[in-house]
Amino acid sequence: MIRQGDGDLLSLVPIDAYLEPATWLGYSRRSILLVNDTELVRNVMTDPLGIFPKNDLMVGALEPLVGDSIFVSDGDTWSRQRAMIDPAFSHMRIGTAYASMTAAVDDYVAVLDDRAMSGETFSLDFAMSELTADVICRTVFSKSLEGKTARDVFEAFSEFERRVASVDLKQLIFGKPWADVAQPEPVLDACERIRKHIGALVDPRLAQDTQADDIVGSVIAARHPDDGSKFTREELIDQIGVFFLAGHETTESVLTWAVFILANDPDSLARARDEVDAAVGEQEISFKDVKQLPFVRNIFREALRLYPPITFIPRVAREATTIGGFKVKRGAMIMVSPWTSHRNSALWKNADRFDPDRFARGEDDGILLSFGLGPRVCVGAAFATIEATLILAALIRRYDFSVENPDAVRPVSRLTTRPADEICVTVQRRSV
Repeated sequence: MIRQGDGDLLSLVPIDAYLEPATWLGYSRRSILLVNDTELVRNVMTDPLGIFPKNDLMVGALEPLVGDSIFVSDGDTWSRQRAMIDPAFSHMRIGTAYASMTAAVDDYVAVLDDRAMSGETFSLDFAMSELTADVICRTVFSKSLEGKTARDVFEAFSEFERRVASVDLKQLIFGKPWADVAQPEPVLDACERIRKHIGALVDPRLAQDTQADDIVGSVIAARHPDDGSKFTREELIDQIGVFFLAGHETTESVLTWAVFILANDPDSLARARDEVDAAVGEQEISFKDVKQLPFVRNIFREALRLYPPITFIPRVAREATTIGGFKVKRGAMIMVSPWTSHRNSALWKNADRFDPDRFARGEDDGILLSFGLGPRVCVGAAFATIEATLILAALIRRYDFSVENPDAVRPVSRLTTRPADEICVTVQRRSV
């Protein structure tokens, strides 16, 4: 990892981590136990005894970006926030959000049509980020996202991931549990840029007497059920930041990998196109149509399995305990890894093979961890699945993507699973 200098956490994963139910990850002052076994993972993630809170390094990394929001808070603070913003989750329901999805996709088709005409090379990563950011912006704020803002958020988040201290090797090996970790100045600058953009979207809504029926309106109107308190402006940016960033960064990551895979797998691409053509033809893709696209949906799920956007889900042991026969000391890092669990041959047949049909066959014992488990399971899982299925269907029925130098593409993990370098593509109107 030091030699590569790119903060890639996958460099630290030994072969045993892909094979064993649980294994120690090398040496570190605090010790790091990686857990793969389905039941062990379920126990850590559901945390019935309350001894595996979110890892302090991860919390410290995300606080400059989303503050003490629902994504990183714990205990009573988390319960208070969840009670206040529960009504906002209703806007993540597909019946409410689908029109925003289709409007964003329709607008982006026009962008890709222009690129098909010009033959220009562009970043697939940024294209998927721009599209999914527009979807979530329309869902959260009832308005489209301006292009320059989308680019700045993408670049700032990329800088944040590259430099954030939670992927610093020295800290992982030598750091003490619960120690304050100073974030590098470029990380703080990147967080400030992102929060400034979110604030610029929030402020006009705070100035309004009445709120539109959308996510930001619900969060602004939220009151604590016991004391009637509301979120401050900074707390609003914290909470909206979770919706905005978690709602598009993760889906963007999986869509990038899915389009990359299909561009290099003509058989799967042909099957997916046949399914879309049969179910939809040239018509607008309705919500009912999306539900008639099981193979396209399973392409997303298989990309989600092989390239989970959250590569590692770190927890910390609040007290000494035992996990699967391993004695774990207080302060130890407990690492649940969708990356290794999804590629564990004891849990998945042909674990390293791209095989969307595995979900139709129902032959695997593994569980998809990408949306989490337990009380903190991602409430946007259904939203993301429908969104990704719609986007994949809309793109593959209209375009051929060509990847420049596909053999050079490799994944790295910092906070999310991303290509080491942006994937450069060209696009043409579908030829067959």
